[in-house]
Amino acid sequence: MKSNRVNLVAGSLGVAGRALIDELCKVSEDKTIGLSRRSPDFDSSASFISVNLEDIEDCQQTLHALDDVTHIYFAAYAPGSSLSEEAGPNLAMLKNLVQIMDQRSKNLKHICLVQGSKWYGNHLGPYKTPARETDPRHMPPNFYYDQQDWLEQYQKGKSWTWSSYRPHGLCGVSVGSAMNQLMALAIYASISKELGLALKFPGKPGAFKAVYQFTDARLLARAMMWATTKPAFHNRAFNLTNGDPDRWENIWPSIAANFGLEAAGVQTISLATFMADKQPVWDELVRKHGLKPYKLADLVNWQFADWVYSSEFDQISSLAAFRATGWHETLRAEDMFSEQFKQLRQQKIIP
Repeated sequence: MKSNRVNLVAGSLGVAGRALIDELCKVSEDKTIGLSRRSPDFDSSASFISVNLEDIEDCQQTLHALDDVTHIYFAAYAPGSSLSEEAGPNLAMLKNLVQIMDQRSKNLKHICLVQGSKWYGNHLGPYKTPARETDPRHMPPNFYYDQQDWLEQYQKGKSWTWSSYRPHGLCGVSVGSAMNQLMALAIYASISKELGLALKFPGKPGAFKAVYQFTDARLLARAMMWATTKPAFHNRAFNLTNGDPDRWENIWPSIAANFGLEAAGVQTISLATFMADKQPVWDELVRKHGLKPYKLADLVNWQFADWVYSSEFDQISSLAAFRATGWHETLRAEDMFSEQFKQLRQQKIIP
């Protein structure tokens, strides 16, 4: 039987968005549309529309024909040089899209908003763990607050509902994403191997030992798809991770083994500094292994990786609220990384 569901994914080439595209397209009877400024660099049965969500005129002109959307997955992100500068553009993107779809798509049923544990202030330093959805907010600015507050207010009296999801340590295959620790780790390990080095943890000793959590972008996508039709998720926010916290020191040997490397200990360096001259090394890897000819700058934001590896405090989210709805899937970090490294190799992104 043909599905009446039409999925619209904003930020469809990012870490969360690309996984959503892949998982939604597995449900062949659904129609899926991706929104992004860039063109997709992968094959998909989804259709794609190039649009600048920050530009209301571009949105109105480009999206006016979308009158059958039933579900919106909002995973778009506009990075800024400061927290305050991020607030306006990220709120504008959500408002522009939702207002137009609310007016044009009369069968709109649900909007899923992808957030993150920055909601709890993990980007500012140590915070209360395990973090719960009812925890008090930190001092703004935080564009997650602006987006959710606006969406809650705008939804009042509407027939559609919303939900928001807060992953942590999100990992997935994506090119050109501002926050992609999977790509940074894979390329750092590949370059270490090419240079004949052991795989040393480049962050701080405290980060190596602290409790951390990961979220496979595909697990996030499946959980969001599963949740959209369930009343328990309507107009609520949820933490969502792999459900199996760990420590970098525990999983580091498995990560090294995926590259045929010896796992060494900690050697704190700035990847932004030490990777700055490694483009020739990467070019040689591309040539030798027939990889796609991406430049390092297209693949990795080393500053983001440095931040991930420098946080010397526990980062744990409570999954009690999400588990209570009936979701029980879990995933070990070692298994997640092994599968994702395999994906990167299959797509000729790493050797």
